Amino acid sequence: MNQLQAEKIRILVLDDHDLFREGLARLLDAEPDFTTSHCASVEEALQILARTSVDIVLLDFDLGLQRGSEFLFRARERGFQGRVLVVTAGLTDRDAARLVRDGAAGIFLKHGPPALLSKCIRKVMEGEVWLDHRYLKALLRAGDPSEGEGDKVKFTERERAVLRGVFEGLANKEIADRLVISESSVKAALQQLFQKTGVRTRSQLVRIALEQYRDQL
Repeated sequence: MNQLQAEKIRILVLDDHDLFREGLARLLDAEPDFTTSHCASVEEALQILARTSVDIVLLDFDLGLQRGSEFLFRARERGFQGRVLVVTAGLTDRDAARLVRDGAAGIFLKHGPPALLSKCIRKVMEGEVWLDHRYLKALLRAGDPSEGEGDKVKFTERERAVLRGVFEGLANKEIADRLVISESSVKAALQQLFQKTGVRTRSQLVRIALEQYRDQL
């Protein structure tokens, strides 16, 4: 394997609609830094993961008689450490929240432009979180605040603003431009958020914020 091949992002498309799945795989393979395989069922996907390395799975939620959440559970149970981006025609707010809590790194709607999906894949691979705005708003509204309100840490206004940018999948520079602050200030706010919540990555930060600190967003 040459260096160019080794640096490619290895993508598995899991979708039970043949035309969409095969078309998407061909589209992504045209990108110089992507290499793509595809399958139609959870069982096929698990077999592929068992014999080859995959960096990111593009997961449809509705797989006929199966659901994408089943793949998430079984893949993690088998030690899959890659990222999972849900690419779907639509979800209920409850399903969206459950997928994020279960480890999905993002939700992308199928009607989105191909160029945006490619950008989304690269951002997720860099450790960002990508949530379609429709689900971002739903996730922030969903559910009741956690119990133990008095014991929870409090976020500053800047930390809350930076966290909203993280939810939208913005890079540090993009958050800085939006808030008219320096990029180093964004990094400092992120470090404070990591320390306050006890996490190490942006995806972990998004999940714990949804579970425990939604009322502060």
